[in-house]
Amino acid sequence: MTGEPEPSQASLSLDLEGEGDGVSPAGEAGSSARVGQTSLAATEPVPLDAPLAERLRPRHIDEVVGQAHLLGPGKPLRVAFESRRPHSMILWGPPGVGKTTLARLMADAFGANFIAISAVLGGVKDIREAVINAQAAAAQGRRSIVFVDEVHRFNKAQQDAFLPHVESGLFVFVGATTENPSFEVNGALLSRARVYVLQPVDAAALGELFERALQRVAEQPDHPEVPVFDANARARLIAWADGDARRLLNAIELVLDSAHAQGEHAVDEAMLERTLSQSMRRFDNAGDAFYDQISALHKSVRGSHPDAALYWLVRMLDGGADPRYLARRLVRMAIEDVGLADPRALRLALDASEVYERLGSPEGELALAQAVLYLACAAKSNAGYNAYNTAREFVSRQGSDPVPVHLRNAPTKLMKELGYGHAYRYAHDEPHAYAAGETYMPDGLREPAFYQPTDRGLEGRIGEKLKWLRSLDDEPPG
Repeated sequence: MTGEPEPSQASLSLDLEGEGDGVSPAGEAGSSARVGQTSLAATEPVPLDAPLAERLRPRHIDEVVGQAHLLGPGKPLRVAFESRRPHSMILWGPPGVGKTTLARLMADAFGANFIAISAVLGGVKDIREAVINAQAAAAQGRRSIVFVDEVHRFNKAQQDAFLPHVESGLFVFVGATTENPSFEVNGALLSRARVYVLQPVDAAALGELFERALQRVAEQPDHPEVPVFDANARARLIAWADGDARRLLNAIELVLDSAHAQGEHAVDEAMLERTLSQSMRRFDNAGDAFYDQISALHKSVRGSHPDAALYWLVRMLDGGADPRYLARRLVRMAIEDVGLADPRALRLALDASEVYERLGSPEGELALAQAVLYLACAAKSNAGYNAYNTAREFVSRQGSDPVPVHLRNAPTKLMKELGYGHAYRYAHDEPHAYAAGETYMPDGLREPAFYQPTDRGLEGRIGEKLKWLRSLDDEPPG
């Protein structure tokens, strides 16, 4: 799918003053627009100096590349287009997969008044203006589609402002988001809209788009000869796009401009290196993709797959993740998933964090890589993690039972007279440094066995020792 530029301000007039977005004045497509046909919006010429991504924007859904799971025959969005029955929806997906493009195509296909709002720049005032706009269109017998880009940027009150109008049918609501709508979109609004997940554009679709872009440039009047991309350069540029169609088209345009400026007639990997800045992979430190990757790293470590764990670590470092954050997560993995099966893992994770603090990047990243490999290969136990969580739940339900008198501290004469610490058995004075039969829980509470050691690694020996100590509890005193 071709990439979609961010909507310019909140575009709320009937003329839809976008930045050369190739979409007609809202609603001018008329009721004759049908799927597979070009409407007035699609036939409007795009300026030759418009960005390549804009010149390649689909004018009807048959031009869309990617998203076959939504747009293929019989698939949900294809059915909506063909039935001419729009419905409110949330389009969830990473940048450059066509969320804005799909919203514009819907308005075009349905002959609807298209009202675009950027949640980054807009507010309740813009929502009110959109409502007035939609009411004016309804008075003329035209339905409206309100498209909210980056809808997760609106707070709950702002999102609530759409509810009565979505319920009344004044307009169809289409929200676009790069973040998980389950967390970022108001539940009431979410319940009134269908969620469609848009996937990163796959390499085959990007390859199709690549060829389409070069053909479009070659057809442009008075354009210099299009340089030839060798196979390696083509493959690397598609990989560099990382599933983002807009990113691919912008990169192609940049490379072509650079080639023309330098008089180059061929593009190879060396030229790409000179032209394109270092790739920043798909995530920011607050986005879903970031947490998806840290989840993949954690699960690879837990699953004892060192190669996969190292892959995700390097992916995140390559994408600009803060190594200090990754170091903290490695410490968490050592505690949660390795535990007492191999207590050295925690020390090694802490050492790796300290080494990074001393050396910085890139040398310190080697310490993080070594820690990841060790954690992935170490014996695994979550017994300590489970014991802690079970104890927390138990304490929250049990309440505050008093400390048994024999375990209380007795720093004063009065406390000693009250029996504090009386009959306490000092373990080091007992055989095996263990006070067999002694109780340490509050009176009347049996030990609930929070900690259930596994038989893996050192924890297997810990379990054997605890079993032996409990056998001493069962021996008759004497």
